[in-house]
Amino acid sequence: MASVADTAWITKRAKGLGFDLCGVVRVETFSELAHFAEWLARGYAGEMRYLEDPRRRNPALVQENARSAVVCALNYNTDLPYSVDAAAASSSKPRGWISRYAWGCDYHEVLWEKLNELSASLRERFPEPFAARAYADTGPVAERIFAKYAGLGWLGKNTLLLNESLGSWFFLGVILTSLDLTPSLTPAEAPPADLCGNCRQCLDACPTGALVEPYVLDARRCISYLTIELRGKIPEEFREAMGRHVYGCDICQDVCPFNRKAPVTHLAEFQPRGGGGETPAHVRNGAEAVAHGECGRPGFPFVGESLFEPRLEWLAGMSEEEFREAFRGSTMKRTKWNGLVRNACIALGNTRLAPDAPERGRILALLQRLAGSSEPAIAESARLALRRIQ
Repeated sequence: MASVADTAWITKRAKGLGFDLCGVVRVETFSELAHFAEWLARGYAGEMRYLEDPRRRNPALVQENARSAVVCALNYNTDLPYSVDAAAASSSKPRGWISRYAWGCDYHEVLWEKLNELSASLRERFPEPFAARAYADTGPVAERIFAKYAGLGWLGKNTLLLNESLGSWFFLGVILTSLDLTPSLTPAEAPPADLCGNCRQCLDACPTGALVEPYVLDARRCISYLTIELRGKIPEEFREAMGRHVYGCDICQDVCPFNRKAPVTHLAEFQPRGGGGETPAHVRNGAEAVAHGECGRPGFPFVGESLFEPRLEWLAGMSEEEFREAFRGSTMKRTKWNGLVRNACIALGNTRLAPDAPERGRILALLQRLAGSSEPAIAESARLALRRIQ
């Protein structure tokens, strides 16, 4: 087994690459994974069939001879208002909300680059042949479970990993390796204590009641699932509760007490494309950097637009070509063009658009055009929005 000093070196190297947290854990079948089959049996995964992969319940099946997991966390929080605060300031404006993690570059690519650098460093530290593979929310790996037992935090009532200092605004990446590394926590040490206590702010704030009980999420009711994973029509019972969300949802994180003073990142990759509002100087500079291609893509081509509180008229009126151009190098590709336009129509229907709003005529004309779309989900959502606005 590698020494404690080796594990300390790995942690130091990870932080040198920009990660905020790092820990090592042995690859085991953790107790939380035993409950996963029951969660699936309840139908809580919705249409996400990939979650049925048996490797998710048995990490030993993911990679042959995997002994250890190096778990890293990367902060993506930015110095811009939370969705619950921004909504109060722009309740009558036809602007949408994109989940904080999707404002900038595709986080998978950012994590992979750093994880692969760390993996290369491992080969310099350990000369013997070994296997290693990086996962950045891309494989059958329960990153948050590994993170808990690597000492990075606890699983909160909103089912996300929480850290007392960082809150929950961070991405998780894992390197599975055949190296026999010393875990960050000794056998006598337990994972970080659950500090949620009697708090239930995340449960009470969820507009669709997706947190059916503490620590249990019914994805079929979750706005993130509805706006990203669900194809076709969104169930009528959730449309009004979706509010202005067009991609993902941050509410259960926005209201979490551990995120009240969460630190912010200065990484340009996670600043919103196009900037956004009265933003601090470092955020404007970061957005400018992203706009000029720091996602490995051409600069953001839509002058005057932003992924922070984007104009719903802009999103709903996008062509497929414009969608591909706007979200090249972005995780938002996952919702696909028809999904984003569907979501924007629903959000427009939820907007309290004033009769004298200057954009009212344009928006009504746009919705009337979309009501005739050959995409059933778009057409239905546009017709619903027209009924609610007129």
